[in-house]
Amino acid sequence: MTAAEDVGTDTAARTADGTDGLVAEGAPSARRKPTRYRRRLRSRIVLSFLLLGFGLTALFAFATQYARNRVENDLVEDVMNRNIQEAARQYELDPENPAFAVDQMRGFVYTADRFASVRENRPEWYELPDGIHGLSGTDENGDPFAYKLAVRKTPGVWFFLAYDMTQAIRGEEQFQRAIIGSVLVFSLFSLLIGWWAASRVMSPVSELANRLRASGDSSEPEALAEHFADDEVGQLASALDDYSARLTEVVQRDREFNADVSHELRTPLAVIRGAAELLLSHPGIDDKARARLARIQRAEQQCTDLISALLLLSRNERGHGATDVARVAEQLLDAHRTQLGSKPLELRLEGDRRMVVDAPEAAVTVALGNLIGNAVKYTTEGEVVVRLHDAAVEVVDSGPGLSAEDAAKLFERGYRGTHAEHSQGGGIGLSIVRRLCDLYGWDVRVRPGAVRGVVATLRFGRDESAGAA
Repeated sequence: MTAAEDVGTDTAARTADGTDGLVAEGAPSARRKPTRYRRRLRSRIVLSFLLLGFGLTALFAFATQYARNRVENDLVEDVMNRNIQEAARQYELDPENPAFAVDQMRGFVYTADRFASVRENRPEWYELPDGIHGLSGTDENGDPFAYKLAVRKTPGVWFFLAYDMTQAIRGEEQFQRAIIGSVLVFSLFSLLIGWWAASRVMSPVSELANRLRASGDSSEPEALAEHFADDEVGQLASALDDYSARLTEVVQRDREFNADVSHELRTPLAVIRGAAELLLSHPGIDDKARARLARIQRAEQQCTDLISALLLLSRNERGHGATDVARVAEQLLDAHRTQLGSKPLELRLEGDRRMVVDAPEAAVTVALGNLIGNAVKYTTEGEVVVRLHDAAVEVVDSGPGLSAEDAAKLFERGYRGTHAEHSQGGGIGLSIVRRLCDLYGWDVRVRPGAVRGVVATLRFGRDESAGAA
C-alpha cells in the first residue's frame, strides 16, 4: 500500500472549530455555541461584600425599627394605663370635675346619663371595649391625625384618655428615612471595601496569570513559585511549575522522537531510491520490471514527502519554498494513472499552470495528494478533474457523492467514510490535510457536485467566506 492510498476515506469537510478553516458545505455547522459568560472572580468578591453589607445593614435597620416601635408603644400604653387609673381615682375624689388633662393627654369622663351623647358625638368610641386602641381620622382642616385611646367602662361611669400620636408617627417616618439612608450609605461603604479587598486578593492571582502568559513566549518556561509567598497562590504556582516541567519533558521527548524517526527513515528510503535508480538504468530489465521499479520509486518519493510534512507539523513551524502547483498536480495524476489498470477512469488537469505557492513541495504534495487520492479511490468510473485557479485547486470527481454522516465527521482522525467498505486506509489522511491548513493558513472545503460526485477545494490562503459557509 502506498502513502497515496492511505489517505483516509472521508469525502466531505466540516469545521472542527472556529479557526481550522474546514467547512463541509450543505452540512450543519459544527462550531460550538458560545457559552454563557461567567462572572469574573473579582466581581463575585465585590458582589459578595455588597450583598453581605446590605443584608446585615438592612437586618440591623429592621431590628432597630422594630425595637423602637415596640418600646415606644409599650411605654405609651403603660403611661396611658397609669393615667386612666389616676383619672378614675380623681373622679372618685372630685366627681364635679369630670374633664381633666394628665401628662399632655386629654381625659374624658361620661356618667350614665351622658352615655347617649357618646353615641351621638363620638360613635367610634361607643362600642370600644376596655383597653387601649389605635384610632385615626381628620381634623377640622382636613389633615390626617392618629391617636391612641384608653377605655375603661364601669356601669356608672365611662373613662376615656386620648393621646395624640401624630407627631410620633411623623417622627417614625423621619426615623425610617434615616434608616434607609443609613442602609444605602453602609451598602456603598461595603461596595468600596469589597472593591479594595478584591483588588488585594486578586492581585497575586493576576500577577501569576501575567507571568504565566509571558513565560509562553520562550521555549524554556520561567519558574513561578519563587515570585510568590507560601500561600494558596504560591502552591498553585508551584503546581504549575511542576506541570510545566513535565509537559516540557514530554514535548522534548516527542520532538526528539520525531527527529530520530525522520532521520532513521530517510536512510533506508535513500537506499531504496538509489537502488531503484540503479536498476532502472540497467539496460537489460524488461518493461514489467521497469514499471514495478517506477512504482517503488514513486512510493519512496511519497514516503519522503509525507515524512517531511509530518516533521513540519510536529515542530509546528512553516517551511518556505516556491512550489509549482501545476507540476505537483501533474506528477500526482501521472502516479495514479499508472495504478488505474482496467479501471474506466480519466484523470485530467485543467486551468492556469502558473500558480506558485510559498511552501515546501512536500507539504503541497501531501495536502493535494490526499484530495486526489480520495477522488481516485472512490470513483469507479467517469473522470477526476484537477482545476487550477488563481490561488486555489479544485478536485472534481464523479464518484458516489457526499453523505450527511461523512459531512458531519469528515477530517476527524481515524474516521472512515460510509463508502470505504473494505478499502485499505486508517482514516488519517484528511486529518493531516486539516493540520497542514491550520499550519499554513490555507483553507479546504468539500461540497457535493452539481449532479454527482464531490468537489474538493484547496485554497492557498484563508478564505474568510468559508468560515461562514
